[in-house]
Amino acid sequence: MARSSSGIVAGLTAAAVAAVGFLGYQASATAPAHPPKAAVQTPAPAPSQSATAKQDAAKPVPVPAGSGEGMRVVYSVGMKRVWLVGEPGREPKSFAVMPSTVHPKPGSYVVGSRSGAVTGSDGVPIEHVVRFGLAEGVAVGFSARVDGSMPEPNPDKKTGGIRMSRADGDAMWSFATINTKIVVVP
Repeated sequence: MARSSSGIVAGLTAAAVAAVGFLGYQASATAPAHPPKAAVQTPAPAPSQSATAKQDAAKPVPVPAGSGEGMRVVYSVGMKRVWLVGEPGREPKSFAVMPSTVHPKPGSYVVGSRSGAVTGSDGVPIEHVVRFGLAEGVAVGFSARVDGSMPEPNPDKKTGGIRMSRADGDAMWSFATINTKIVVVP
């Protein structure tokens, strides 16, 4: 009897942990809307991002030094940018993102879970959810809003959803499968 009840407790604990992670991620999906074209071509109106937008049009943005080797996703919180680094000799795909209000600490992570489509806690449909960590008790991951927008998150709410355009979300979804390495840099 003790053996079966410990199995039940373990199963219930695993289910509770999964539910908390899922609800935390859904809570991270709240944000006001922004036009998608402006968000993709000019990541945000902040002065520090104007140079990044000009650099996008002129030439590829190099992968940050010290971000590791091999196949990986590199996420720079400060540059508000992601690189999908694949085969050696191939130019990595790079694109601007809208960070969440909760940021993962610099370091290496792996993709732990994915969801094709869910509804954010604000009722906004999101897709291509790629989760890789927890920060301040909030699930952190990449996703795209189905409406294509990349609004700045409400600074008064703890959110972990790092937003990208739908096209970039498609690329992330294809690239970042379970156990893919994610490297977060400042």
